[in-house]
Amino acid sequence: MAVYQVLTLPHQVLRSKAEPVSRINNGVLRVLDNMRDTLYAEDGVGLAAPQIGVSKRLVVIDIGDDHLIELINPEITTMEGEKTGSEGCLSIPGVVGLVKRAERVKVKALNRLGEEMHIEGTDLLARALQHEIDHLDGILFIDKAIETHRDD
Repeated sequence: MAVYQVLTLPHQVLRSKAEPVSRINNGVLRVLDNMRDTLYAEDGVGLAAPQIGVSKRLVVIDIGDDHLIELINPEITTMEGEKTGSEGCLSIPGVVGLVKRAERVKVKALNRLGEEMHIEGTDLLARALQHEIDHLDGILFIDKAIETHRDD
């Protein structure tokens, strides 16, 4: 597999709405595999396809439990509660911000076999799901941050 360069601001694809995946084929699976490799090489929590220049609705997340979550065309179906927490982003290196997010989310997506799946997240997983799905709509955490600061 391959490790991609993670795009950073002001790259335009980061501000564009990603296209839905219409058919899961070898190309889509290869992108997911490369996203996984890139996520681990960058020591990230999550990665959305636009961050590697692919304008498709694909997300990979690993919150540190060595369980990779792959989501194709993810949609948040339920949001509950509210919690403010710290976030950073591979596409905005050196910046950290406080962001108010839902405390619990439910997401519907397809897995790599094209099967519908549902995932429920709280705490870090809920935050990562919301952060990465925002990427698919061209929204960055700095757009929602209450405050930001350099973390060099």
